[in-house]
Amino acid sequence: MNSAPGKHLANILVVDDDRNIRRTLAASLESASHQVTVAETAERALELLGPSAPAVVVSDVRMEGMGGLKLLESLKRLNPALPVVMMTAYGSIPDAVEAMRLGAYDYVTKPFTADHIVHVVARALEVHELRAENKELRDRIETLTEPEPFLTYSPHSRKLAEIAAQVADSDATILITGESGTGKSMLASYIHRLSPRKDGPFVQVACTTLSEHLLESELFGHVRGSFTGAIKDKPGRLEAAEGGTVLLDEIGDLTPVVQSKLLRFLQERTFERVGGAQTIKVDARIIAATNQHLEQLVKEKRFREDLYYRLNVIELQVPALRDRPGEILKLAEHFAAQAAQTHHKPAHALAAEAREALVSYSWPGNIRELRNVMERAVILSRGETITLSDLPDKILASPDKLDHSHTLEQMERRHIEVVLEQAMTLEEAAEMLGINVATLWRKRRRYGLD
Repeated sequence: MNSAPGKHLANILVVDDDRNIRRTLAASLESASHQVTVAETAERALELLGPSAPAVVVSDVRMEGMGGLKLLESLKRLNPALPVVMMTAYGSIPDAVEAMRLGAYDYVTKPFTADHIVHVVARALEVHELRAENKELRDRIETLTEPEPFLTYSPHSRKLAEIAAQVADSDATILITGESGTGKSMLASYIHRLSPRKDGPFVQVACTTLSEHLLESELFGHVRGSFTGAIKDKPGRLEAAEGGTVLLDEIGDLTPVVQSKLLRFLQERTFERVGGAQTIKVDARIIAATNQHLEQLVKEKRFREDLYYRLNVIELQVPALRDRPGEILKLAEHFAAQAAQTHHKPAHALAAEAREALVSYSWPGNIRELRNVMERAVILSRGETITLSDLPDKILASPDKLDHSHTLEQMERRHIEVVLEQAMTLEEAAEMLGINVATLWRKRRRYGLD
């Protein structure tokens, strides 16, 4: 291996069984500030591929043993994005054509000048960097558009995702419970997309935003003249969800009349439109969500017991954000990246004091509140770092931060205790806490959390 002094632009692998050509190429590329690795055979070139993979490979076509075209095929299998420049003898057009067909970036014919090979390698590097940037952008977009990031950031959330994936294959009715803003509708959408109904519609109905008569019409539809303003027949959301899934959000707010009609639908998959006599049959799966304790509503005679058991075939509980502190910063970073892309701002890092404030806050509005806070912070931030001044006053004046009755050690003990409850292993807990396993082991012993 030969290298030029100072900072290298890129690592170039040169493959040729001619010693003089290897030396000439190495000298030319090193003069352009590249680091050069040489191999006298294709087999040796494959052995040299490893963690410090080359940015560009320059290889002869005709070599003893494995030829250059076979090497090209192997390189493309290992890394399809790797630019490979092939060297062919003067006038050997068939070799050049075959090399391009197999995925070579370019070819040069011998003899060539030093400037020519440096120029070709420079263009190949531009392609390499562009492909890397495109891949990073695709990965970033996939991450930013992920609708349920909370399902991946802690062992508890991953377990919830696993259960959701298991129940997605069935047509069983699902009840999702949890505080407002915890991501119940995102979980319902996740289940729908994993289900055999994924190609059908996903229809969401907010049960709290409409009066009894309007909600009944919204769900089941109505016929002309059934009430004032019903100037024509109108199908309901259940009909619109044929072959798909309906999410009934805040199911605990249904009135007795709507509860009764919904119960019949769950039992028979049939209903009549408001004011109509024709029985309509619909194939739609029901997922219900609520932030209320339905069992308590049943005891208070405000919710039908038979409907509750029909809805609660499978219950999924989404915990509050304050009960999964290990996810707060990762979610904050995710939402900051989303907001930066939406508002055409640069990517933002979180200053240490901002990270501390976010973790200390109790998040009564859960994930929804965190998303809004991070969007606001990105918009208000003057630089590329989110600081305390970019966060709302309510977070800076969090009771958790103002309560001096607990020592720092007590707060740390409680934080570690919560994370240990969520994590499946010490390694996962250490990763969530941002410390190594040995440090976590010592802190467990110190705080009696063994």
